[in-house]
Amino acid sequence: MLKMLKHIAPFALILLGASACDNKLDVAPTQTIDENLALATSQDVKVTLTGAYDGLGSGNVLAGGFQFTSELLGDDREVVFGGTFTTLDEIWRKTVTPGNTQTTATWMSSYAAINRANNVLSALSIVDEADRAQVEGEARFIRGIIYFELVKLWGKAWGDGDNNANPGVPLVTTPTRVVTDEDNRPRASVQAIYAQVIEDLTKAETLLPATDAGDDASRATRDAASAMLSRVYLMQGNYALARDAANKVIQSGARELEASFADVFATGGESNEMIFRVAVSDQDGTNSMNTYYAPATFQGRGDIRIQTKHTDLYEAGDVRKTFTTTASNRLFTRKFLDQFGDVPVVRMAEMYLTRAECNQRLGTSVGATPLADVNVTRTRAGLAALGTVTLAAILKERHLELAFEGNNLDDLKRTRASVGTKPFSDNFLVLPIPQRETDTNKSLAQNPGY
Repeated sequence: MLKMLKHIAPFALILLGASACDNKLDVAPTQTIDENLALATSQDVKVTLTGAYDGLGSGNVLAGGFQFTSELLGDDREVVFGGTFTTLDEIWRKTVTPGNTQTTATWMSSYAAINRANNVLSALSIVDEADRAQVEGEARFIRGIIYFELVKLWGKAWGDGDNNANPGVPLVTTPTRVVTDEDNRPRASVQAIYAQVIEDLTKAETLLPATDAGDDASRATRDAASAMLSRVYLMQGNYALARDAANKVIQSGARELEASFADVFATGGESNEMIFRVAVSDQDGTNSMNTYYAPATFQGRGDIRIQTKHTDLYEAGDVRKTFTTTASNRLFTRKFLDQFGDVPVVRMAEMYLTRAECNQRLGTSVGATPLADVNVTRTRAGLAALGTVTLAAILKERHLELAFEGNNLDDLKRTRASVGTKPFSDNFLVLPIPQRETDTNKSLAQNPGY
């Protein structure tokens, strides 16, 4: 981790933002800025928060990196990775090596974004009082969701053994500015990482403003925090809390399902169904989902190709089955065709399906019956409403509705399903700690099998 931190620390100081001089020609080199000056004003802290969002929106983080890693690692030939990048091919084949540059980039970019959020949280006293709660809420939201993604990929699934003994990832909650031996941190337990994630997201939920229908879903809001908490609790098998968090988002009324499935993805990710998304534009950001899932006719590489094993799962008349495009006789999803479209992170359809699953498991009908909720997405997809519903039917509906959006591996692990011949607990469904980190930080234990 030391090399990673050495990479982050100087950049973090630059990013913190130095106040401009009156004479623009009289500018000291940015690498000489004193850390006490870098966060000297409320505006400096807000600029750093913007930098944290930028880190979150890296193509290696939540602008695609976490999503396509989950989809490929959890895939059992519903897609084929046909690209030339051996790094992604390793993920798809479950043969990831510690030297894999893609997973290394996701690790490093994630900790860079966490470090920016930590810098913001360390300087809250400087922020104007009127803005302080929201700034803290946004920084905690960013840190919380990144740690959640990290622990799911680099740690054993919740409940797969002893959560208190299973190693997760290093837990860093203070800024790293000058690297010392103390920064060679061991891996915190899976339990400790989840506790931090819940603390951050719960605090964010209390601090962030209520979501309005016109809100920019690329900024954290109360509904976004609630939606992410619903995911965390679902991974833990805490169905009552997952249900209640999802119900809270639905009942807020700020977001709603689009009338048609195609409309969800027709406006570059700016649909009102999106609870949280990563902003991408032609000036900033990379939509890595477009890069790998879209064919060259839509500026992508066309690396991830849908197979009949996936399309055969749909019922006749399901509009989601044909929500595809063909290029060079290969089939691709239409979800990510806009090169500069925002990347979906969590949307309303997931909340309905989470509430349906949790109510079904618990024998409750909080908010609505499981049957009513699962029919919400089915009927929008052009299918007849079910008369009765089972847990298996809800899980299948979730798989089809949220296909390719980054939930694949999570849902398989939490339901204890296999990936081909590999059980959910297989060592090779957990990523190896990057080699550059274990070479530098001898406190980092490698995952079994690597």
